[in-house]
Amino acid sequence: MSHGSILVVDDEVGIRQQLAAILGDEGYAVSAAGSGEEALVALAREIYDLVLLDVWLPGADGIEILRQVRASGLDVPVVMISGAASSEVAVRAVREGAHDFLDKPLALERVLVTVSNALAHARLRQRLEVGGEELPVLTGSSPAVMELRRQILLAAPSESRVLIWGPNGAGKEVVARLLHLHSKRATGPWVAVNCAAIPAELIESELFGHLKGAFTGAQDSRRGKFEVADGGTLFLDEVGDMSLLTQAKVLRVLQESRFTRLGGAQEVRVDVRVLAATNKDLEAEIVAGRFRRDLFFRLNVIPIRVPALAERREDVAVLAEEFMREVAAGLGVPPKRLSPEAVQRLQRHDWPGNVRELRNLVERLLIMLPGEEVGADELEPSLGGPGVGPRVEMLPLKLARDRFEREYIAGVVAQCGGNMSRAARLLGLERSHLYRKLRALRDDRHIVDPTPTGR
Repeated sequence: MSHGSILVVDDEVGIRQQLAAILGDEGYAVSAAGSGEEALVALAREIYDLVLLDVWLPGADGIEILRQVRASGLDVPVVMISGAASSEVAVRAVREGAHDFLDKPLALERVLVTVSNALAHARLRQRLEVGGEELPVLTGSSPAVMELRRQILLAAPSESRVLIWGPNGAGKEVVARLLHLHSKRATGPWVAVNCAAIPAELIESELFGHLKGAFTGAQDSRRGKFEVADGGTLFLDEVGDMSLLTQAKVLRVLQESRFTRLGGAQEVRVDVRVLAATNKDLEAEIVAGRFRRDLFFRLNVIPIRVPALAERREDVAVLAEEFMREVAAGLGVPPKRLSPEAVQRLQRHDWPGNVRELRNLVERLLIMLPGEEVGADELEPSLGGPGVGPRVEMLPLKLARDRFEREYIAGVVAQCGGNMSRAARLLGLERSHLYRKLRALRDDRHIVDPTPTGR
């Protein structure tokens, strides 16, 4: 029985024969093409589960063939093969939809792992599309991101706990989601808890559940997140913000796979894989007495570090383009072009807020700037000078917050052409609430009335 059909595209006969032998021995059905043109003919005639495509081909190169494959509507995963892939080639390939890279000379184990991961990823994406879910994406082709992908794919199939660490806004939850979706528990529940966002007095109830009357306000019995995640994955985000008392109870669940609800006496048994994330140095927190050493060792079976955006500047252009398309679609407006100078300016920025900061910036540009193209000069008010972060006018916090709110609402209303219903939906406000905000705008002599006449 075939594990999948693969088309190998390479102008070197030896490479085609080598891959056919390696993959054939593993149960794959392998076809071969010696040029991009042959590959396009083969893809028009047959359905393949995966394409291994050489970058350097006679005639149209691999990037052009990949572009044509995507333009034709084929959703087959493509792994590029290259003996000397530059970062520029890698970025171009990722933009055109390549799944991964294989370097020459080909290593047997690397080929088999890459092929297996690409096919598993394709099957997972199909399953999620059928269920209406969206597959989280780790965008980029920098060495740091390629290594991060490799770690995720190695760690995901195991049952081991993973501690994901890195700065805020770098994408730790995306990594956790991918670990779950590539694991044996992918069809089980995915439950995420932000430990920093839940008050200390409620975190135990949130994690372990409670019985009616267990505490003031407990009017009904409720299952906790550990119980809801039974058979799946529980993601403890910002785990370093847990109180020591809660840490002790979490440690017991990890040791014994059982707990009691607040106000109850009956033990509940669960089968949960725990992933945790933090932006703190937990070893320093241990020394300071704020985090339990034994819990750290329980969580830190496999450590995965998510790099800051400043460590992978070559990914900024691809991320900015992706966010531009995504945010524009959500706002119902056409995306803006980033000039080459604007892209270079973005790549020089230090990004203290990481990927989240970049996405927020793109949204701000779409809403607040006129025109179809963003130039480097238009970025300066948001980014500040090279490497120094945004310039900030020194104002009292309430005044700064009020000014931003007024200007932001005025910009959204203007972007919507005065359509109040659409503006209210984008702002997440009731229409009546938006009108009250606009009355406040008109009362401020520094702000132009954004409400069109007759609306």
